[in-house]
Amino acid sequence: MIRTTFSLLALLFIAAIQFIEVSRVAAANDGPSGNKPMNILLLYADDWRHDTLGVAGNPVVKTPTLDQLANDGVRFTQNCVTTSICGISRATLFTGQWMSRHGNRSFKPWATPWEETFPGLLRQSGYHVGHVGKWHNGKIPADKFDFSRSYYGTHWIEQPDGTKIHVTQKNEKDALDFLRERPSDKPFCLTVAFFATHAEDSSPLQFLPQPESMTLYEDVTIPVAENATQESFERLPDFVGNEKNEGRNRWHWRFDTPEKYQTMMKNYYRLATEVDSTCGRILAELKNQGLDDNTLVIFTTDNGYYHAEHGLADKWYPHQESIRVPLIVRDPRMPANMAGKTNDDFTLNVDLAPTILAATRIEAPETMQGTDIAPLYLSNEKPAWRDEFFYEHPMLKSTDFIPASEALVRKDWKYFYWPEFEREQLFDLKSDPIEESDLSSDPAFTSQLEGMRKRFAELKSAAK
Repeated sequence: MIRTTFSLLALLFIAAIQFIEVSRVAAANDGPSGNKPMNILLLYADDWRHDTLGVAGNPVVKTPTLDQLANDGVRFTQNCVTTSICGISRATLFTGQWMSRHGNRSFKPWATPWEETFPGLLRQSGYHVGHVGKWHNGKIPADKFDFSRSYYGTHWIEQPDGTKIHVTQKNEKDALDFLRERPSDKPFCLTVAFFATHAEDSSPLQFLPQPESMTLYEDVTIPVAENATQESFERLPDFVGNEKNEGRNRWHWRFDTPEKYQTMMKNYYRLATEVDSTCGRILAELKNQGLDDNTLVIFTTDNGYYHAEHGLADKWYPHQESIRVPLIVRDPRMPANMAGKTNDDFTLNVDLAPTILAATRIEAPETMQGTDIAPLYLSNEKPAWRDEFFYEHPMLKSTDFIPASEALVRKDWKYFYWPEFEREQLFDLKSDPIEESDLSSDPAFTSQLEGMRKRFAELKSAAK
């Protein structure tokens, strides 16, 4: 009888603890402003990999605004994209789906219904929804937004009066217009989709910062990665490691001499600092309007970027330089002791749509494949979380131009698959973090290869 009573009391105690935790998370989800709907500000840069931040340890680039945002919030150090290219990654951002499901395989509109995207669902729920800057999924559906100004492709934009404005300045002006003109009686969601630090591909200069930025980094020598070598390029599979490949072509545009590398990287970093400054002015306007305590602020980017690593430029392929991107979240529901912390769980761009919907208490559609990341910083108990993911990228134009690539990504191992060539690669990321030594043909790793090949097939199937 005593034992039964004790067991019952233990169960009641456990239930009480669980109830307290659920109540605490529910209260956190209500935010400091109680039942007032959460606003959303998404700062979305371009071609900007995980370490292009001072707070991430970059010894050169100056990003004081984003560094402070990370100090006020949480920074996810292992955030990745499921497809590393502008248009497809943006489709994934809005739909919360892998490319295999949303169907955008280049730069055309996705197949997912608008009412299953996060901006569509927010607007249906009474949000004032805006998009500023780069769209890159066909023509922007302006009628689906309350505020829509889309442009990209060049760093300098001609205005109606004949003068020119830098694209990042225009991003800033339009974002501030949205914040100052929005109806005060409605919650809002604004995506500021920067064109920087994307190159202006048609210009031989590639990266064109504002004149006042040109004194930045003048006397700095930009470090060159240890695998930005001809030998590294020659270790790539021959269908990538050749002069016809677009990644190599763009390497010639930007990085094929030491002098060109220094010029291009300094201008690339200048563009990054300009984006950081604009983010600062947007956040200052948010604070000036008294919206800090009820706005979820997210900074992230659409894909990573080769800074000449593997003898390549741009993105596309499954190397770490290409798929890892920044993610900083400042959430007013976040407990004070989380400020300035980092998290090394695998978060993905596919997670942001369901995260935004959960913060606004809107149910995500079943078609979304990502997961709300807020429990990673709101819950006392760490939730069950992924330790691997499937990466995919389509062939563009031809296999000579950009061949398709796929991968199973873990923190310690990575499996590449090149479907048009039925070629596998295997990398031990602990001993070989720069992915130089392919172990796929080494008999000592046959079991590892077979296990990853099987799991890769399972995750690939689940992405559809």
